[in-house]
Amino acid sequence: MGQSKRWALKAQAVMWRNLMDIGMHLHMLAPPPAPAPSFSTTISSKLASKSGKIPLHFYVPESYNSDETKQSKRIYPVVINFHGGGFTIGRATDDARWARAVVHYADAVVVSVDYRLAPEHPFPTAIEDGVDATLYLVEHADELKIDPHRIAYSGFSAGGNMSFSVPIRLAEEYRTRKMQREAGGSAIAPSSSNAGSATTYTATQEGTVIAISSWYPSIDYTNTRDERRKTNVRTDKELPKFFTNLFDASYLYPVNGVDLKSPWLSPGIAPSEMIKDLPENIVLYTCEWDELCAEADRFHHRLVNDFGKKVVYKKVIGVAHAFDKTPNPLHWDPKIETMYRDACRELRTVFYGSSTDSAIEEAVAEGKEGQQASVTTRIEDIKFPSSQDSLATVGSQYQQPVAGNSE
Repeated sequence: MGQSKRWALKAQAVMWRNLMDIGMHLHMLAPPPAPAPSFSTTISSKLASKSGKIPLHFYVPESYNSDETKQSKRIYPVVINFHGGGFTIGRATDDARWARAVVHYADAVVVSVDYRLAPEHPFPTAIEDGVDATLYLVEHADELKIDPHRIAYSGFSAGGNMSFSVPIRLAEEYRTRKMQREAGGSAIAPSSSNAGSATTYTATQEGTVIAISSWYPSIDYTNTRDERRKTNVRTDKELPKFFTNLFDASYLYPVNGVDLKSPWLSPGIAPSEMIKDLPENIVLYTCEWDELCAEADRFHHRLVNDFGKKVVYKKVIGVAHAFDKTPNPLHWDPKIETMYRDACRELRTVFYGSSTDSAIEEAVAEGKEGQQASVTTRIEDIKFPSSQDSLATVGSQYQQPVAGNSE
């Protein structure tokens, strides 16, 4: 594709980014309004061939800055989040409502990564930025009060892809560093970028990824868009073609130069040795009226049947892709909050041993690190009715039951 066409793609992407900003602003306004980050920082990229800056937005529990936390030197599990938008549009703050849920229900720190977008930064820059963010958080875990051995990934749509592809790429980075250490010095390892450049890596502390919470992810690019659309039971609910054309032309560049089987692009069909590196605990949400549902369903069966992963698989019936991101400034659907809460309780069990407050108190008192429990493998279909039958509220006590969603 010529440079003029790339500039045209960039112009389209900028237009849609601005429009999405408006939509997400409306989404954030619905009461209770979405929170702003507790604080932010910006790091420099190291893995990608094209250097740049990666903003990180932190959402932290109320106790994070308390005197008790300072005295006890408590450390928190961390959920590293990636937003959606086809790797082309969107911002890290788009998932602020999810971040609040994680902070409130899972008692964890959330770091939402503003990875660089295509077409300015095509594949695999987003994946490399996600790994850079992880490495930074692990290396600065003490000052950030996070536990490098209780890391989880989360993401939505394209970010759901990253929730799997980033830990796969991270594991490869750790293998490279191990080889360097065994070689007794620094080494040059090829970058995963299309440019084929090289990067000098240094050995540092390694983190431990113990869970993934992925929402309607795109995980198999070997399926064409037409093949994907044929799997959707509601053609009127398809992702608009002008969006998917923009996303694919922007991210999959150079044309015919991207290996669609790459595990950093299509983690759903990654080689077995790489799937083994994924954490044991996975929470996977899909949408019934979504062209990406079929590939996620296949991946779910592969994770459970071939690798014995503990997967909570929930298909939301009667909704289309990105159902939780509607730009309605008047109403935040409490049923979505309920789903967020339930996903966070799975993470809380992994982080602390159970979903009870006493589990957190015990973990804090004993200074526990690493995975404390596992999720229970199961499949659920979740009906998403139009009636207002759920009374979930933000800010309620964690153990308060949610009407219409008893445990």
